[in-house]
Amino acid sequence: MEPGWEPGEPGEPGWAQPGGALGGRGLLALAVASGAAVWATWAVLLMPGFRRVPLRLQVLEAYKQGLRPALGYELNPWLLCLANYRAWKAGYHGKVSFLKKDLWKVNLSDCHNVIVFLAPSVKPPLATKLLAELPDDARVVAGRYPFPSWTPSSSLGQGLDQVWAYDIKEVRREAQGSAQQSQV
Repeated sequence: MEPGWEPGEPGEPGWAQPGGALGGRGLLALAVASGAAVWATWAVLLMPGFRRVPLRLQVLEAYKQGLRPALGYELNPWLLCLANYRAWKAGYHGKVSFLKKDLWKVNLSDCHNVIVFLAPSVKPPLATKLLAELPDDARVVAGRYPFPSWTPSSSLGQGLDQVWAYDIKEVRREAQGSAQQSQV
């Protein structure tokens, strides 16, 4: 407001009047704020789900290859909707499931094939969880980033499309051997 100007006097900006029309500045401010909100939503919530995920790591591909049940966990509701849409579009609705659950709170003791596509900073604590919960005959496939302390039983692809496969029985054997050597 300008000095000496009183509300209700002629010349009051439209955006300052309750129920009044937006003026040019008000529309510009609204457009900038809306654009910033849309960009922030995209950058934080949606963009990570639209990054290219190697085909071998998608739950749909796991189902196509005969891995049953094919189940995915996701906390982000936008990515959960996107995953369910992709399953429906591919004709796998009801055959592939995506649940809104926290991976850290899910018991994985019944899982025999685990596919993870997570950042490197998450791999060490996830390795501990997987070793504690998975059965000996389980296999873990990691995309884009390997488990830093595990030796893969096989690897496929290159660069961003590279995947590493780990047999839990072998990973446990190696971890036990390392623990025995460090005690000596």
